[in-house]
Amino acid sequence: MTARLSLFSNPDAPAAKAAAHFGTASKTILQDSTLPAATQKLVLLRASQINGDAYATDLWSKNAAATGESVTRIHLVAAWRESTVFTDAERAALALTEQGTRIADAASGVSDEVWAATAKHYDENQLSDLVMLIALINATNRMGVILRQPGGDYEPGRLG
Repeated sequence: MTARLSLFSNPDAPAAKAAAHFGTASKTILQDSTLPAATQKLVLLRASQINGDAYATDLWSKNAAATGESVTRIHLVAAWRESTVFTDAERAALALTEQGTRIADAASGVSDEVWAATAKHYDENQLSDLVMLIALINATNRMGVILRQPGGDYEPGRLG
């Protein structure tokens, strides 16, 4: 698979500048949030899997492994409901991620039940960071899928 184009081929183009802002916003959450780093990576990986973004799935699974996440947990993110390796807080964040990613699949978007379960585990700032992280990864995934960014060649630590 070959990418259709690179948004960064002309760094002065509006698209390159806008994409750089996405990266900066994501870095702000990843570096400054009190949301646990493991939860952040699980959320990013799960949304990327749902959206079929090969590049981001490659990136977030490798970055999670490089920062000490177990191979078992990385492999089981796609089946987190049927797995015993995630905390209740992580499960709540993953449920919010799934509903926030699959908004079109439910008339009500994110259910009150999922929101309440997530709010039991995270404070208001962490919830805000989680919402922003879910929104940013979904936008980023859509760019990757539209442009057919291939997965497999990412080197851990290069981004995120």
